Amino acid sequence: MAVVSNGTTIIDAGALGSGVATGKMTLIKTLTASSSANLSFVDGAASVVLDDTYDSYVFKFINIHPATDSADIMMNFSVDSGSNYNVTKTSSQFRAYHDEADSATSLAYEPSGDMAQGTGDLNILFNIGNGNDECGAGTLTIYNPSDTTFVKHFIATMQRYDGANYSVNQFTAGYGNTQSAVDSIRFQMDSGNIDSGVIKLYGIGG
Repeated sequence: MAVVSNGTTIIDAGALGSGVATGKMTLIKTLTASSSANLSFVDGAASVVLDDTYDSYVFKFINIHPATDSADIMMNFSVDSGSNYNVTKTSSQFRAYHDEADSATSLAYEPSGDMAQGTGDLNILFNIGNGNDECGAGTLTIYNPSDTTFVKHFIATMQRYDGANYSVNQFTAGYGNTQSAVDSIRFQMDSGNIDSGVIKLYGIGG
């Protein structure tokens, strides 16, 4: 016996219908840094999908290690297949930190990480050390980047360990203020190369 809602088969013989979105994560592309100036995901290039195939896209940052000490991970959007990374953005940011000695803690708004209608690169993780055991990790989600009606919302939750023995959790959220489809996203350090690390792109949808 099938369960049908508004003409769509929800369950048939114990299985979900083909038209039912499952929300599963589908790995689209993995980029691995090796003294890389940037890692860029461009729709239609090198098997990257960043269009209306999925409603939202998730980037996973794994052990991002900068070549330069105290470098920051920056990101920007493009609406012209990567010819220009200069989408207008507005964002807010806060962070929590705690040191290994249990002597310093904080949860605070971070105004230096804000952007108000800026077109430059946006900082999503400050001050990663370049020591052998120092790196950053986290997640960035962008919602419906191919939409041509609404702005493009994003949320980043990032974590770093630095040479001062701090765990720092950084939260950034905002929107790309464009009605054009965002078809490319670039990540780079504010100084020097990405020495090593992996960024994975996933699509979330049916």
